[in-house]
Amino acid sequence: MRLLNKPNRLMLTRICYASIFLIVMLFSSPAWAQEVAPQDNATQEVPGLDMSEATIAKGKELFVGRCQSCHAVTDEVVIGPGLKGVLERRELPWLLKWIRNSQALIQSGDPTAVQLYNEYNQTQMTSFLDLSDDDIKAILAYVKSAENQQQEAAADGAAQAEGGEAAQASGLNSSYLTAILIGLVIVLVLVLAVLLLIVSLLTRFLKNQDLPEEDLEVVNEKIDLTAPFRSKAFLTVVGVFFLLVVAKAGIDSLMDVGVQTGYAPTQPIAFSHKLHAGKYQIDCQYCHTGVRKGKSANIPSANICMNCHGEIKRGSPEIQKIYAAIEKNEPIKWVRVHNLPDFAYFNHAQHVQVGQIECQYCHGEIEKMEVVQQRSPLTMGWCIDCHRKTVVKAEGNDYYDRLLQFHKANAGKKPMTVEDIGGLECSKCHY
Repeated sequence: MRLLNKPNRLMLTRICYASIFLIVMLFSSPAWAQEVAPQDNATQEVPGLDMSEATIAKGKELFVGRCQSCHAVTDEVVIGPGLKGVLERRELPWLLKWIRNSQALIQSGDPTAVQLYNEYNQTQMTSFLDLSDDDIKAILAYVKSAENQQQEAAADGAAQAEGGEAAQASGLNSSYLTAILIGLVIVLVLVLAVLLLIVSLLTRFLKNQDLPEEDLEVVNEKIDLTAPFRSKAFLTVVGVFFLLVVAKAGIDSLMDVGVQTGYAPTQPIAFSHKLHAGKYQIDCQYCHTGVRKGKSANIPSANICMNCHGEIKRGSPEIQKIYAAIEKNEPIKWVRVHNLPDFAYFNHAQHVQVGQIECQYCHGEIEKMEVVQQRSPLTMGWCIDCHRKTVVKAEGNDYYDRLLQFHKANAGKKPMTVEDIGGLECSKCHY
């Protein structure tokens, strides 16, 4: 009777291979994660103020143009006081008078106005006689909206922390899952060890038996774990895979020629977009004056910097560099970050003003950058992909009426993209 013929021996070998494969797969398994759903908080209404999105957007535009150089929507003092909670500190009718003409209110002897004037070193606040009550209310609505957003962000953070604790208490966390995986690996290792022990014992037992020569050959045959790796099929697959990896790396390196994603040069003045565009929410077009009306966005001249820094942080070493450039009548030598080839035409106004594309789409989250860096590849393929996907914002623009009619007649309900109005024509981007 043949206790260990070739099929049985082959079966044991396959079991060993399968066990090793399962161990490798378990070690390479990704950790499980739990996601806490965000919670929405309703915007707080304020008596006497219209908190609609349109009014808040109008108020933001007025605030950026009229107020932001001296005030922050937080409680931070810039030149004047921070505006967080101003609607709780002051009554709305008083705020309307103060914002429109603070000097008139001070001269009338209003005690609150006089106290504020003296508290902030008798700094004269600009009068806005051209603003209507609705304009001022829109500014206050924006300030309140920004305050609500700060409160919602804090509440969301607390809710996520509570949700994380609840999830950890109610279910298995990652440490438990790791322990379970380790336990399974140990079990599989033990099973593999037992299988190998059984094979060893059977081999020793059969060697002491009077077996035919045919069976003795099977018993004395050793398991060669390296045999699959020396087979022609395996070596062929490895060779092809290696060639494909090398070819892919070569093509990628060639495609990256001239692409400067991540480029973040050191500038002559340590200007922080995170501080100016992020914390103080200064609108991009305040400094980059050509972004809505010209081909180039323009690098701000020193006089734009001095609109604020004639009064703010005048003693800062970085601000002193601006003063030095003005005194020497020399431009500040900023290092260009985003640079297209000379044969590629790009118009900022066409994209920002007409196309209503946000700055962040191409430049990344600029309001979070201490040092500006190139985030998008700005390659031809990247631009073409955008033109294929971007839907033309034709609402309220009579220029597109006939194009829309023609598009609907030929494409039905498919949205009209930039590609549909000639966005892939060579002459659009190349002279």
